[in-house]
Amino acid sequence: MSYSIAEAARRSGLSIDTLRYYERIKLVDPPARDTAGRRDYSDPDLAWLEFLTKLRLTGMPIKRMREYASLRRHGVVSAGRRKAILVEQRQSVAERIAELQACLEILDYKITNYAQVERKVLDNEPTVEGISA
Repeated sequence: MSYSIAEAARRSGLSIDTLRYYERIKLVDPPARDTAGRRDYSDPDLAWLEFLTKLRLTGMPIKRMREYASLRRHGVVSAGRRKAILVEQRQSVAERIAELQACLEILDYKITNYAQVERKVLDNEPTVEGISA
């Protein structure tokens, strides 16, 4: 199947400008062109865009993504280094998750405290004709 740049942008969640930028910085190989010279993305192109999006969501820097993309072009001989990049990124993500979990625990503690304060305030409010205000 083939997709225009607009369709590829919509399906990937990236903007058209981002797709062009990714092509310019060599994160994405230039896609095939149709007879009118327009970009013609394939299913494998979209799968690669999805993977790049996931890498970006993990916080991987563009520089590291470019290294990974460059290694990918070298095929199986670069598999070891590509795996190492992903292992390093996974460790970074795991550390960030642990930090975020600690932050969530603090937020939960504070929210619980506010809920207790709100209950105390409500318990001390006067009632009108036996009905809580």
